[in-house]
Amino acid sequence: MGNWMIVPVVLPLIVGALTVLAVRHDLILQRVFSAFTVVGLLAVSIALVFHAAHTGPEMYALGNWPTPFGIVLVLDRLSAMMVLLTSILAAIVWFYASREWDKRGKHFHALFQFQLMGINGAFLTGDFFNLFVFFEVLLIASYGLMLHGAGGERLKAGMQYIIVNLTGSSLFLIGVGLIYSVTGTLNMADLALKVPLVPDSDLALLKAGALILFLVFCIKAAMVPMHFWLPGTYANAPAPVAALFAIMTKVGAYSILRLYSLAFGGSAGDLSWLVAPYLLPAAIVTLVVGMVGVVAARYVTQMVAFAVVGSMGTLMISISLFTPASVAAGLYYMLHSTFAGAALFLIADLIISRRGQFGGSLHAAPEIRQSGLIAALFFMGAIAMASLPPLSGFLGKLQILSASQNSPHMIWIWAVILGTSFLNIIGFGRAGSVLFWKSSAIEGDIQTASDQTFPHQTIIAAGMMLAMLVALTVFAGPVTGYLHDTSAELFDTSGYIRAVMGADTPVAEVTTVAPFAQ
Repeated sequence: MGNWMIVPVVLPLIVGALTVLAVRHDLILQRVFSAFTVVGLLAVSIALVFHAAHTGPEMYALGNWPTPFGIVLVLDRLSAMMVLLTSILAAIVWFYASREWDKRGKHFHALFQFQLMGINGAFLTGDFFNLFVFFEVLLIASYGLMLHGAGGERLKAGMQYIIVNLTGSSLFLIGVGLIYSVTGTLNMADLALKVPLVPDSDLALLKAGALILFLVFCIKAAMVPMHFWLPGTYANAPAPVAALFAIMTKVGAYSILRLYSLAFGGSAGDLSWLVAPYLLPAAIVTLVVGMVGVVAARYVTQMVAFAVVGSMGTLMISISLFTPASVAAGLYYMLHSTFAGAALFLIADLIISRRGQFGGSLHAAPEIRQSGLIAALFFMGAIAMASLPPLSGFLGKLQILSASQNSPHMIWIWAVILGTSFLNIIGFGRAGSVLFWKSSAIEGDIQTASDQTFPHQTIIAAGMMLAMLVALTVFAGPVTGYLHDTSAELFDTSGYIRAVMGADTPVAEVTTVAPFAQ
């Protein structure tokens, strides 16, 4: 089964290349090829999750080169879960985009495939150089998807997105170079063994490299003050692209969790839990900025984009505590916030496509077609994003609050999470009132370019995204159990290191606890 872990990387690569070379002029065949990929990825990722749950971490060496010199992919509970999350999201996005969005540019499906390859590779890779490579693959594909269909505002936001990420890529290389100059390795498991052995004279250089990488991952995760690129980019991206981008910020969160629990975790000596003192304040400010943005937004997509920023703040608060309970709670909230953000981008597109000249502005306009059904979808999405009961966001935040009870910063964490939840309710409540309630009393005509048929496919796709939230709620017990095991596996790094470096590799025990744990 271990050889199957390469499928989530190779399958979209092959299909993407075939799409460009063989069927770029035939949209129907492009859809068929993409459908084959997303169904295949979904089946393989489900199998990988069950495999990882029963066997523990497992390594695949490309070309059978010995570690730590060769390229390795590593499958554990966390990477398998992230690949499955990506596959589910991709299947729903493909279903939504195949109605008409993919007609607005020639290469949507090819870029879509390369984006999946980059995201899956980032989750599965076992070394930092290939993490950089997969970052570049997913970013280059996202540049094309971002500009898909053109438009002045989209071009402006796209250029900002490209410049920010090119800066991040440059910093990534500098950080990786500093770490390699001190340790002589970029393999994550090997780095975890070598960090405690670095002499005191080189610690400053190693710390500088690790903090530069932290800055890069914060850019990817849209953490304050590097969040400014996200609202403009996501708000102006095509709806299915924005929905797929909901997983992009999680790549940054995943990278922070992977690096700073494995190589700079409890066994890293003087550099143990290196980023914890910086991560919690940044996460709290990110949450506040995101939810203030929700209240102040003038457009519905802008509001959803700021809600995504806020949700990243909540997620990173839980990760910053670096305890098994807080990380498990954060992972549950991450699953929830990914589907909630993606669902709201699709629902916002349904609203905007029916408001004609009024677009996505949060001003009252004549009532739109299928108003009742779309209002119900928006209401459900708003409940999810505000983390109100009975959906999974409420359970996620409850777990995060519970996990922070022993933290010395508990009062700040509780106050900010509860206070910003209230801001979120105000923001989405105002938007729902303007878009559906006040608009129902206004007479007039809306001029729309879309056809008058009922949008079955787009409604079903948005409903499927919301259905995933219901599933997360109904199966909260088994999902939480899996996530607690995942978190325990992250903090007991011996399994990951021995899977990559060999079963007989001596691994130091964790000697310190996270500074905010108690």
